[in-house]
Amino acid sequence: MLVFRRGTEHRYLTARRALWVLSVAAAIAGGPGAARAQQAAEARYFIKPSDALTIRYLYSPEYDHVAVVQPDGYMSAPIVGELKVGGLTLTQARAAIVAAAGSRLRDPEVFVDLKEFDKPHFVVGGEVGAPGRFELRTRTSVLEAIAMAGGFKPSSLHSQVLLFRRHDQEHAEATLINAKDLMTGNNPAGDIALQEGDMLVVPQNKVSKVERIIKWVSIGVYLNPFAFVPPQSSTP
Repeated sequence: MLVFRRGTEHRYLTARRALWVLSVAAAIAGGPGAARAQQAAEARYFIKPSDALTIRYLYSPEYDHVAVVQPDGYMSAPIVGELKVGGLTLTQARAAIVAAAGSRLRDPEVFVDLKEFDKPHFVVGGEVGAPGRFELRTRTSVLEAIAMAGGFKPSSLHSQVLLFRRHDQEHAEATLINAKDLMTGNNPAGDIALQEGDMLVVPQNKVSKVERIIKWVSIGVYLNPFAFVPPQSSTP
């Protein structure tokens, strides 16, 4: 049974009523289509390391906090302590925070928003005109990504473009792509769409062998134009 001090119950009910009015007004203004679009956009985004979450408590603002997600996916905040939110949607993260805060607060009303986040991107390196990091805003194929990076240099090896895609935190999956075939239209299905975090490397020399799964820290060797030059045999 809840016991309120004088005036507290009125303020509590007034706040609840205001929240209800605001939610109804938002639904009317945006319509069901806008609500579905917002839900779909949120469902597509998964919290990642370096994201900053704004946590606000309706009735306990003294616990409001901006938490940065650490590389291991954990965040730290008052009341909830250490909590793993990496890989969750905002809705799932809010549920986890509410559950953790519920051990200290009664029926906490919590709002969780993304304050800062790492925008979806891909990287193009090696023998291209303008290597770098690019935002992944729409569907982008291998050839489109290379064009965004300034196109092939004359020294590039079109037939052995390397695509590195995240396999786990420490490893990437490597795929060898013949961009020369893609450009001539011989293999249109091979011009695959990039995913968030993909890296394309255009080498200068022939790649003799590529392991399917490699460590991220080893990718740098494919950016070195001398990595593929065979050793010179010594003359007697």
